[in-house]
Amino acid sequence: MSPTRMLARPMLASIFITTGISALKDPSYVAQSAKDAGLSEPDKLATLHGASNVVGGLALATGRFPRLAALGLAANLIPTTLIGHAFWSAPADQKPMQQINFFKNVGLLGGLLIAFADTGGRESLPHAVGRVSRRTTKKAGKAAKRAEKAVARS
Repeated sequence: MSPTRMLARPMLASIFITTGISALKDPSYVAQSAKDAGLSEPDKLATLHGASNVVGGLALATGRFPRLAALGLAANLIPTTLIGHAFWSAPADQKPMQQINFFKNVGLLGGLLIAFADTGGRESLPHAVGRVSRRTTKKAGKAAKRAEKAVARS
């Protein structure tokens, strides 16, 4: 693993691990946001949110299934951002802080998408498929030319 990845992944994961631990210790803030949004079973959602942040953050930080971890964290971050930091409907005194947190989460989402797309220096699946397809097409063309020559000689 490159030094950049060794540093960047734990740095990105740190916010998810710490907020996840906080949500597991005291789920009331997350549960209240879920309750205010009209979601059922807000306490279970808060616990699930905290646990998924910790597990996903640790997986990303340690490099265990980092792309899957980044995708899971991103999926968890989207509703968190929309429900927890809806600055457009926040009271005037809370609007600036909610807007900052909203765009902080948008930035984290961008980082997670980059982490999801990062193949760790290995060839991506679409690139590999294209390479194999081009090679197969080239070989098939050469085989067709050889077959034409063989038919012409006979």
